[in-house]
Amino acid sequence: MSQKIVFMGTPEFSTPTLESLVNSNHKILAVYSQPASKANRGQKIIPSKVEILAKEHTLNLRTPDSLDNDEEYDYLKKLEPDIVIVIAYGKIIPKKFLNLSKYGFINVHASLLPKWRGAAPIQRSIMNLDNQTGISIMKIVEELDAGPVMHQDKIQINENVDSLTLSKVLSKLGAKSIMKAIDKIEKGEARFIEQNHGEATYAKKILKNEGKINWNENAKKVLAKINGLNPNPGAWFEHKNQRFKVWKAEIVNQNNNPGKIIDDRLTIACKEQSIKILEIQKEGKNRQLIDHFLLGNKIKTGEIII
Repeated sequence: MSQKIVFMGTPEFSTPTLESLVNSNHKILAVYSQPASKANRGQKIIPSKVEILAKEHTLNLRTPDSLDNDEEYDYLKKLEPDIVIVIAYGKIIPKKFLNLSKYGFINVHASLLPKWRGAAPIQRSIMNLDNQTGISIMKIVEELDAGPVMHQDKIQINENVDSLTLSKVLSKLGAKSIMKAIDKIEKGEARFIEQNHGEATYAKKILKNEGKINWNENAKKVLAKINGLNPNPGAWFEHKNQRFKVWKAEIVNQNNNPGKIIDDRLTIACKEQSIKILEIQKEGKNRQLIDHFLLGNKIKTGEIII
């Protein structure tokens, strides 16, 4: 059986789900994505990953600045979709839109709701030292990520995984999850269960100033920040008025005063244990493995990084 589907998504995280729909027997009526945006320093207009994929498959693409207008409302209404699938679209869907499809607007969210509602669930789960995360398939309601959930898939979080890697894993899992969910909807087997709103936590948007490393935290927490903020905005420290972004590190079982460099391999003590830096980037330079970095940068044993 084939469903008439409208898809809404923007970043690379959304593309495996769109690919799965393209390769299914379902009919994609339209694809919505955020408009193309300027790249770094405004040099070039770059389309979203979903826009690129939609054009490759010659899908009906729409990139409005906002959905909150009569034109988009009327257009979507005329399409008469069975399901609208939303995954990391990045724009608010007006309340009046939510009744325009037969089975509602179905969202693919990268956390185990009601935990980590909001913009940055993957980064927050790593930074919070969670031992598991997953995908939730939920019906969109007016309140952010508060709709009833029909399906969840769980995975474990390795303490060494970064947000980019985890995002790729979850995006593929999300594609599998939504196809199972559509199948349940088709068969009349979908059961949407209300979230326990009292247990909700929120994954607020990551701010650049959150990236500063606090060596007075234990090494597990510091490593979680490094991994959770990799690749953007990145975890960093300052030394002699220069900023250094830490791309990759590991925990070593050594103790000293927090912030003290305890060897010539750029191992830095934390409140408990220490962080051995494996890959680093000096401000204005390219990222380097620590061996190459140390050839041209002398940060001496015994120095203190605040």
